[in-house]
Amino acid sequence: MGRLVLAAFLVVALLAMAMRSPAEPRADFVFLNRGGISTLDYSQMSWMQDFRVARLLSEGLCRRDVLSPAYATIPGVAESWDISPDGLTYTFHLRDNARWSNGDPVTAPDFVYTWRRAMLPELGSDYAKLFGLIKGAGPFMKARADALKSFSQDTLIADRSQAAARLWADTCRQFDASVGIHALGPRTLQVQLEHPTPYFLDLMAFPAFFPMHLESLESFITLDPATGGQRLAPGAFEPPRLTTNGPFTLARWRFKRDMRFEKNPHYWNTQRLAIDSISIPTIEDGNAQVMAFRTGVADWTSDVPGNYVAKLLADKEAFLAEHASEVAALRAQGLNDLEIDQHLPADPRDNIHAFPSFGTYFYNFNCRERLQDGRPNPFADARVRRAFAMSVDKQSLVDNVRRTGEPAATTLIPPGSIPGYTSPKGLAYDPAAARSLLDSALAGRPMPEVEILFNQEGGHDLIAQAIARDWQKNLGVSVRLVQKEVRAFREDVKSGNFMVSRATWFGDYGDPTTFLDINVTGNGNNDRGYSNPRYDSLLDQASSELNPAARMRLLEAAESILDEQDLPLMPLFRYRQIYLFDAHRVRGITTNPRQEQSLDLVDIQGDGKGAW
Repeated sequence: MGRLVLAAFLVVALLAMAMRSPAEPRADFVFLNRGGISTLDYSQMSWMQDFRVARLLSEGLCRRDVLSPAYATIPGVAESWDISPDGLTYTFHLRDNARWSNGDPVTAPDFVYTWRRAMLPELGSDYAKLFGLIKGAGPFMKARADALKSFSQDTLIADRSQAAARLWADTCRQFDASVGIHALGPRTLQVQLEHPTPYFLDLMAFPAFFPMHLESLESFITLDPATGGQRLAPGAFEPPRLTTNGPFTLARWRFKRDMRFEKNPHYWNTQRLAIDSISIPTIEDGNAQVMAFRTGVADWTSDVPGNYVAKLLADKEAFLAEHASEVAALRAQGLNDLEIDQHLPADPRDNIHAFPSFGTYFYNFNCRERLQDGRPNPFADARVRRAFAMSVDKQSLVDNVRRTGEPAATTLIPPGSIPGYTSPKGLAYDPAAARSLLDSALAGRPMPEVEILFNQEGGHDLIAQAIARDWQKNLGVSVRLVQKEVRAFREDVKSGNFMVSRATWFGDYGDPTTFLDINVTGNGNNDRGYSNPRYDSLLDQASSELNPAARMRLLEAAESILDEQDLPLMPLFRYRQIYLFDAHRVRGITTNPRQEQSLDLVDIQGDGKGAW
């Protein structure tokens, strides 16, 4: 361990020197993001670390009041909105002073353009299905996909560039005529829905619906004469060409080194900002991440490596025990855990913060008939998936491997996290029944070696080792662990190149569909390739059910298919989010289970206008 700490210290020392060049002072706020940034294209994002950066750079029609217990939806680019009595039409009124980072006004056509682009099937957006809530969007996306398929297969087209331009013009005309998104003026956006959607305003604060600067992005887009689809030239989302409308601009992005953000002088609410600059150094080694915080290189660590968590939490428990009477008195006043930390004496042991999370750690089972290499896939059989799920001792996993107080999970949706919704029980640990079920499913055929795919950081290796032991002991199968660098891991998962893979899902909005939709046939986040018409039908029925209680019963029935019958994924535990930051010095970080951070609210040492 000593060598690891020494190596980590050297990494941090070199990083600190690199960050403090004479030409550029240390940023006001430095934090370590979880994993590397995949993209700054809002329509392509699906990872928590990408969303954090998106909320620095951009703002949607609405925001979420992350520091309020109610987590209310509040005005963003839209200063107000009207909702029709039937709940189908939303009219948003944009602020007169909403500006892009180049000074241009943010307009309703910017939203129309961005949302149309996000619906294009050639982009392959993981969240394209969310736009299906909008009137006509589903048929539009299907028509575009069919047209592109026909175009690609048509060998008789003489001038493919001109034909691609005509196809795009037809697509735009169809969108304007059939999709319920209209700019009624520069500052008025009207959206018509297919059916009432109680969480629609919540979605307006989600990055998939954030606007992009029309003119800046358009200059990078061309039409592919081979496919007829749009393609994006490199550099569209890099400084200094990236034009944004959020509280910060991207000043620098050095791949696998760092990102730096500067206050956007054109942002409509700059008076809210207490800091002028933010940086995100890239530190992949878990030991170095903790050392970076301890040595002052970083002010906030958004994900603490597992090998440190148990010791740090034990140290904090000892600290709280020393101040038990003060803690009890503060709790009696109604203060939450973070507020209590802020009132206790400053102590390094008090810098770790653990709180429940609106997220579940699970394993994907590849549900396709064949694996990517052509082999028959044993996990295409739901009985095999159930057997493997029932043979994992999840309580032992959280008690002996994780050791962070996270509860074991038998359902995808965290129980009690959504008012009015009751999760099913899920499957219990039952090795004998699991072995019998597997034998019945295999009917004498041998079970091929099971491969577990996971990425390097985050303690995923220890989890995989524990699960492999359970499967080997309880099912008698051979298991091979496949560990890859995070980008290669993501690519394999997205392309279906796995047998079993580790996965995580955090809810994006406060409705069961934020979890359930990822298993709908064809959903961009359905990495498992799972499809069940009954499951899809239940979600379709729920989408048109106007009675809130009846709608929840339909969604509960859908989750019971996932958790108790088909098992396209195996829930393992509920996340307990772990942060490192000094609550006496850094304010504005929230411990809300949704984990959404508005880092423009951060204030250092209480000397600004932030959330004190």
